[in-house]
Amino acid sequence: MSAAEPLGDTEQTFSVNELARAINTVLHREFGSGVWVRGEIQNWSARGPHAYFQLAEELDGQRAVIQVNLFADVRRRIRPILEQNRLSLDDGVAVRIFGIPDFWAPGGRLGLKMREIDPHFTLGDLAMAREAVLSRLRASGRFDDNRMLELSPLPLQIGLVTSEGTAAYADFTEQLSESALGFSILLHHTAVQGEGAEHQIAAAIARLATRDLDAIAVIRGGGSRNDLATFDAEVIAEAILASPIPVVTGIGHEIDRSIADEVAHSALKTPTACAAMLIDRVRDTVGRAETAWGRIAELGRLSLAGADGRIADLTHRIARHTHTAVERADLRLDQRRQRLVNSGVRVLESERVSVDRAVERIGVATSRRLSTAEASIAVAEARIGAHDPARLLARGWSITTDAAGAVVRSIGDITPGEAVRTHLVDGVVTSTVAAVSGPDADPTTVGGVEQHDG
Repeated sequence: MSAAEPLGDTEQTFSVNELARAINTVLHREFGSGVWVRGEIQNWSARGPHAYFQLAEELDGQRAVIQVNLFADVRRRIRPILEQNRLSLDDGVAVRIFGIPDFWAPGGRLGLKMREIDPHFTLGDLAMAREAVLSRLRASGRFDDNRMLELSPLPLQIGLVTSEGTAAYADFTEQLSESALGFSILLHHTAVQGEGAEHQIAAAIARLATRDLDAIAVIRGGGSRNDLATFDAEVIAEAILASPIPVVTGIGHEIDRSIADEVAHSALKTPTACAAMLIDRVRDTVGRAETAWGRIAELGRLSLAGADGRIADLTHRIARHTHTAVERADLRLDQRRQRLVNSGVRVLESERVSVDRAVERIGVATSRRLSTAEASIAVAEARIGAHDPARLLARGWSITTDAAGAVVRSIGDITPGEAVRTHLVDGVVTSTVAAVSGPDADPTTVGGVEQHDG
């Protein structure tokens, strides 16, 4: 029979409903009691009392997905199990669930009606992933890098990584504000759970690590164990270890420690405890500073009191020593004054004798010098007198002067016609020069002037 030939009436033909029933019959026969299936939750949707999601697995590049229906009655029944183990169902959570396969005819889809969940599988998966990250971090040799940083004794400049507007944010900021200690908070808002939250948190830590801060606080307000598993992400741990600023955590769980807690400088249980630790550190530093200042002030007061006493004692001692020294100085001054008086009298007497002797020597020397001077004067007077013109005139000499009164010493001093005056012992003769001649001239020339040798 060729493919183009119509099938005979002997071949069974199903309607769609019949085929759907037949599929469910086979499924119920093979899996009527149900089956355990493991995978990762994706596309979680819980709008209303029921929840729907896909259970997915990727193996060797091949992805398989089955639709899971979690109806309200089962959801209510497994809620205590999840709460007891601090688990929640959401995207990315690895689960092992029990359900009954079912073909839904209206949608034409094969699905799984969920009946039970194995919480230990999810916890084990989280634990295995956590231990793997811890092993890699310890092997890197950087596990204690942030813990070894020194936290400021006054951590007032705080970088905050959390979701703004949450209870964790309010608890932390209100606690710091009510302390009245002058905290300054630089908030970096970020999601703290859900898809991609770990990368947002790591980026926020890295950005705040470049600022001038005393500490970075990473907080959230509790949650299920798999919600808190966000803080087991290796990327967050790497950001904390790379930070040059101490990181303190308050991730809001009382029992478990996240990997972020393990590598942080300080790990507190809650955001409130985290804020309280910072407040206590500041108050402790302020208290120690105030105590130190009080001790310094007391030591200063005691030192001043002691110094006042020593100064008073020293003042009295100085006064006594000064009084004694002044008395001794007065005595020495009196003695020295008396010695000076006695010495002055002796010096004056000696000087008086010396002066008398000097006066006597001066008198003798003066008399000698006066006698010598008188003799010298007499000799000078005799010499001067010998040259007195009046004496020369008395001996027959005459002196001729020209009209100006200048003595005529040579025939060159006068010219013919010039009036001259001849001084004699008993008067003056005035004449006029008729002629001037030399040694050969006629001495009888009237009115002439003769020049004689000698």
